[in-house]
Amino acid sequence: MLEIKSIEQVEDFVRGATILGTGGGGDPGEGFKLLEKALSEGKKVKLVSLSEIDRDSIIVVPYYVGTIAPDAKTKKHVRIEEPIKVAFREMERILGLKISAVLSSELGGFNASLALYVGAYMDLPIVDGDLLGRAAPELHQCTVHVFDIPMYPSVIVSETGNRVVVYEYSDIDDYEAIARYLSVLSGRFVAVVDTPLKIVDAEKIVIKETMSLCLRVGEAVRLARTSRIDPLEEVRKILDGWRIFEGIVESYQYRDEKGFLRGEAVVRGVGKWSGKKLKTWIMNEHLMAWIDDKPIVMAPDLIMFLDDEGEGITNSILKEGMKVNVLASRAPAIWRTEKGLKYFSPRKFGFDMDYVPVEELVGKIS
Repeated sequence: MLEIKSIEQVEDFVRGATILGTGGGGDPGEGFKLLEKALSEGKKVKLVSLSEIDRDSIIVVPYYVGTIAPDAKTKKHVRIEEPIKVAFREMERILGLKISAVLSSELGGFNASLALYVGAYMDLPIVDGDLLGRAAPELHQCTVHVFDIPMYPSVIVSETGNRVVVYEYSDIDDYEAIARYLSVLSGRFVAVVDTPLKIVDAEKIVIKETMSLCLRVGEAVRLARTSRIDPLEEVRKILDGWRIFEGIVESYQYRDEKGFLRGEAVVRGVGKWSGKKLKTWIMNEHLMAWIDDKPIVMAPDLIMFLDDEGEGITNSILKEGMKVNVLASRAPAIWRTEKGLKYFSPRKFGFDMDYVPVEELVGKIS
């Protein structure tokens, strides 16, 4: 078991999760506030491996679905201050069982922190792992689908007062549409608790030790700055990745479309990349990248924007004129399988091209 006890550890965790959120994963500032609140009220934030949880346990997954657009606002009066807690209690009522642990749906400054917060307030351990290994825009990008494990029953609650239970769905397309539509109705997001798992199923689908990886990445950045060494290089080494670009954001176009932030960022190179341009395609997260129109990173591999201090830059705060450093790393192996690529690949997002691993693309460019 690993316990997060200090504000410094909270900062490290949120920092690392934001980097691995690939531009999405929610507002890290809000994630920090949740965990700061939990610690200030004496709550325990405990990370555990699956082997530390009783075999008869039921694990659930709490997260938010919605837009990260900077101008997104709740459309109606807020009736439920913490809809995630309401959804959690309703899930226990539906299951007729006591929930034993919490699991994060993805990485990212807010959604990963939310899982820790829910676990802390329900006095439950949080599994050291998640169901994605990064952040991604749709409910399709969840490892359960690779193993044909359903995400239902599901409880969806908006802060405007909608409470919806999905006892079963016909397919993941319908479930994504239901959750996304409810988030659009609210104007911002909905809280979701779904995917009740037995340990035998969790052992198949959990991408292990990703929460502690967030801690490790965030700590490495902090220590690098203290020691006056390059924090970007420390992140690259931990993720066994690549520094693929450095430059100034020349243009950033985005729109809030049906509950997603969709857009494109163009970065003008500086230093060794002077004279070159990097372009990324965004659907909440950076999902595709090109250098001078040649592919350099494709979904599901990770594209991460960081500032010179090693802080992750989310697409909700990205701006023209901003200096950025772009890192890339491999996606978890499960997404590189034939079935994984069905749910997370260039073709899944409408691009007429097959997935090529980042290590091959980087080799071609360099």
